Amino acid sequence: MITSMTGFGRGDASGNGISVTVELKSVNSRYLDISLRLPQSIQDRELDIKEMLQQHVERGKVNVSVRVDKSETGEPEITFNKKLVAGYKQLLNDLRETADIKEPITLRTLLEFNDIFESREDDPETKKQIWQLTQEAVKEAAEELKAMRMQEGSQLEEDLNQRIDHIEEMLNIVMDKVDGRSQEIKEDLIARVNDLIDNDKIDPDRLEMEVAVLVDKMDITEEIVRTQSHIKFFREAVNNDNSVGRRLNFLSQEINREINTIGSKANDSEISQYIVKAKESLEQIREQVQNVE
Repeated sequence: MITSMTGFGRGDASGNGISVTVELKSVNSRYLDISLRLPQSIQDRELDIKEMLQQHVERGKVNVSVRVDKSETGEPEITFNKKLVAGYKQLLNDLRETADIKEPITLRTLLEFNDIFESREDDPETKKQIWQLTQEAVKEAAEELKAMRMQEGSQLEEDLNQRIDHIEEMLNIVMDKVDGRSQEIKEDLIARVNDLIDNDKIDPDRLEMEVAVLVDKMDITEEIVRTQSHIKFFREAVNNDNSVGRRLNFLSQEINREINTIGSKANDSEISQYIVKAKESLEQIREQVQNVE
């Protein structure tokens, strides 16, 4: 079963008043590209989280968001800088004495300085708890993301199989129409050339050879056989459990190249109609495989 690169996963873990929520969003990308937005307490765990995700995801752009809620612990997220408060107090006292102001310095006066507040740094034990909860939440989110990507992959697989079946159906029709076509083209060309020139002034052997070369250039049997071979490998890749996005992309390009050649060499309006229908399905396939992992 193929896997889509689009998906979403969410994981939650909590303990001792601390809650951690992890959200994963993935879209298609040529390689595995993981972007993280982490709280300060686990900034140094970026590589660990990437390694955890690489066990579940092989391709795609993955955005990781980790939120930590410690409101249940009752501890404020901020504290104040004691040295800076003392410095402001000294500054205000000097100013008050210089200006001969009798009014005392109050708490309201110090609260005018916003930079006295700063984020509270977690102690080692709290950091350890947050990291343990983060690992649990990441694992849950990654499993949910993988399940969603596989579910969408099954829909992609069904769609790709239907479209590749349609291309094969069109090729089979074209194949039936080209059966014996070379001989017909050859006879028609000889007859037309003979009508235009004097039979006494032309070498029959040379005419036979030139016509054979021309007929060979118009023969599309080889391209049809190669396309059928690509379709066979395409089906095998779709039913493969490994990461096959790049292989499907390559095969769809090869099928596109062969179909274009068939259309240009056939020089037949009826065959061209079936080629156009096959190309319509192929364009849909080329868009879909961009989202296959």
